[in-house]
Amino acid sequence: MPKSVLSKPAFESGANRLRRTLLCALLAALPLAQAAAEDATPAKPRSMQEILDASRPSDWRTPENKNLLYLELESGRVLIELAPGFAPAHVANIRALAKNGYWSGMSINRSQDNFVVQWGDPAQEEKDRKPLGRGAKAKLPAEFARKAKGLPFDRLPDVDGWAPEVGFSGGFPAGRDQTADTAWMAHCYGTVGAGRDMAADSSNGTELYVVIGQSPRQLDRNITVVGRVLQGMELLSVLPRGTGPLGFYEQPSQRTPIKAIRLASDVPKKERVGIEVLRTDTPLFAELVEARRNRRDEWYKHMAGHIDLCNVPLPTRAPPPKPVAEKKAKSKAKKRTRTSAARGGGKA
Repeated sequence: MPKSVLSKPAFESGANRLRRTLLCALLAALPLAQAAAEDATPAKPRSMQEILDASRPSDWRTPENKNLLYLELESGRVLIELAPGFAPAHVANIRALAKNGYWSGMSINRSQDNFVVQWGDPAQEEKDRKPLGRGAKAKLPAEFARKAKGLPFDRLPDVDGWAPEVGFSGGFPAGRDQTADTAWMAHCYGTVGAGRDMAADSSNGTELYVVIGQSPRQLDRNITVVGRVLQGMELLSVLPRGTGPLGFYEQPSQRTPIKAIRLASDVPKKERVGIEVLRTDTPLFAELVEARRNRRDEWYKHMAGHIDLCNVPLPTRAPPPKPVAEKKAKSKAKKRTRTSAARGGGKA
């Protein structure tokens, strides 16, 4: 059979058509390739503020009123969250003391630079001290640490010089030693502890202090820690420094008077402060920690790749306004409740 022969001009014409077809296909595919490359590019890490702005209601928690202390000063109110999970006996005693109005009329007696402020009964002699009142105990066990097993613990990725592991438990900065099955609260800025004498079990919660300086982590597991300040640190950190030994005030006139220390649960609802605390057991908090470990702000030229436990921010906020629909639903529910109560009260 005769062979089919393709002439040279016809061959070149076909080749040109093939080239044009391939070129058109490549040009058409280019935007798709660019889009795919953009999709593959890692998203720019968010700043701390962007992370907080993107938070959901479930990323926040509301402290229980029974665990909130209001320290009332002439300059304002300090909010303290108690930690019964770490110091149950001391927290129970502090609740009793607050209910009894124990600290009303007392004072902040110590302000040591780069260390602590401390309050309590300034009387030196036991016979001159104010009675503790109903339900409060003069003697408590030392609560320096607790069992680690079963304790929720949100671990930080970095090493620590004071503990095998550090992180957060229930929103409180803490250390953990799984080998020894112990966990304890850490002394960070704003930590609240119970002052003691030489004996380990000589604290009962009547003398309380707040860390206002560089984190004195050497105190960890040497003093009972009872909570931390959520709001109002600026009222304590600016107090005039005491001129006596350890920062104690030498004259009564130098002390800062305490109007009252009350549990939020004992304060009328209209006088309470609404506050929410960022949870530490969420992916959002993990992203926030990473944003602070490696600062990618334009100003930073070197990323640390590390963060200290006491440098991790624990944001708080006022509860956001409730949606109008939710408010209306609650208002209708209240009206129905009042109506039902009125009807019930009218019956013999």
